[in-house]
Amino acid sequence: MKVINLGENNTILNKFVAQMRDIEVQKDSMRFRRNLERLGEIFAYEISKTLEYSEKPVTTPLGIANMRTYDDKLVVATILRAGLPLHQGILNYFDDAQNAFVAAYRKYDKGEGFHINIEYASTPDLEGKTLILADTMLATGASLEIAYNRLCEQGTPEHTHIVCPISSAYAVEYLQKNISGDKVTLWVAAIDEELTSKSYIVPGLGDAGDLAYGIKK
Repeated sequence: MKVINLGENNTILNKFVAQMRDIEVQKDSMRFRRNLERLGEIFAYEISKTLEYSEKPVTTPLGIANMRTYDDKLVVATILRAGLPLHQGILNYFDDAQNAFVAAYRKYDKGEGFHINIEYASTPDLEGKTLILADTMLATGASLEIAYNRLCEQGTPEHTHIVCPISSAYAVEYLQKNISGDKVTLWVAAIDEELTSKSYIVPGLGDAGDLAYGIKK
């Protein structure tokens, strides 16, 4: 699995990530959602450079323009609910893509342990298509792996792009071991070294779902 960290470059992306992390700026949930959407647009643009292209004729009012456009059949997927703004940003650019959604969450056991529950998954056929699977945070990597495997029950993608702006170093290593192959690319904006005993990323940014949509019970 190839890992691409866009945060290593000096671009406007880092400003959006900084605002998402900032405890004062986080008080504005609309800005938090918009920054996630912006990140989705940036990731989509970078992913577009990796797709297959061919020349196609386009009829204009005055003639024919031969334009190179991508040939991939795309499916944009996300894990509810935190991934929705990120998903929308990707969809803003890949507006002809099909969509998939997975409802996955941590179910806490006695003590500090937890397991991942999936209650809902809706996806088109993925066979031979390009899958873009987006989620805001990648803490342990377990929920992403389970969601990916659930989606792949509907066919094997030609290539999978995993988009997770904030990731722990542990999760990157976990996915490299458990989602192997040269047809998977992990895109991140930051890799944080620390993961607490309760699987919270440090410095991270907190609970992305709560910051985007309000605190849940």
